[in-house]
Amino acid sequence: MAETDDPLDTPFDIERADVLGAVPHGFFGSGGGVHQFGYGGPGDAEAIRRLRSAAASAILPGAPLAAPHQVHSPEVVTIDKKWPDAARDRPVADAVVTNRTDVVLGIVTADCGPILLADADAGVVAAAHAGWRGAQSADRGGVLENTITAMEALGAVRKNIAAALGPTIAQPSYEVDAAFREYFTDPDETFFSIAPMREDAARWHFDLPAYILEKLRQSGLTKVAALHRDTFAEGARYHSFRRASQLGEPTYGRQLSAIAVPARGGI
Repeated sequence: MAETDDPLDTPFDIERADVLGAVPHGFFGSGGGVHQFGYGGPGDAEAIRRLRSAAASAILPGAPLAAPHQVHSPEVVTIDKKWPDAARDRPVADAVVTNRTDVVLGIVTADCGPILLADADAGVVAAAHAGWRGAQSADRGGVLENTITAMEALGAVRKNIAAALGPTIAQPSYEVDAAFREYFTDPDETFFSIAPMREDAARWHFDLPAYILEKLRQSGLTKVAALHRDTFAEGARYHSFRRASQLGEPTYGRQLSAIAVPARGGI
């Protein structure tokens, strides 16, 4: 994390997705390593709370951030009341959904896929965190399908939901081994490309962004897009768990992705 008197002195690096139109949202970069949005990582918890609060206000002025305690699960929380954005005692889940106009939904990532979703007609939005496990459909459903189902419960219509995938580790940066491949089936072959052998073992590169986008399409979404930003390769702009691990650096730097229903009227 870069040294600075106050992270709030560095302007936010926010990128938006055309597919979400006028829905208030943003994918926040690291500001050159200054902005670290994850509790438990580098930085004082109160300073991180202030940074997260300022980021939420950059999306919807005056609205608080509602972000879950993420654990790589398929669980989704529907927000019917506000909760304090603190290091402890937040709901445990990997996606949040709401139709409230007075909160900003957020999730943090550092290689996994941040997905922001919105039904502009229904005024329902969601933020989801999906690694390969979260994207897979399992007995309880994957986090993406569960998020869409939770949006429908608030009045969203599946065919009207737009989804944007933010900064995610890209295929050339995501090397995996044979044990990893065993979690996938033959139809998933298209998401793997051969990588050079290492330590006398076969290796592949896995296309996590394409896998997530395909899962969204399989869920019935037609308005789907990605920023095509590689968290691993773009070190000046994004935190990366894998990059930090390989370099022996602290691994809890996180970027934030956030979305909100406008405070006045519909989207």
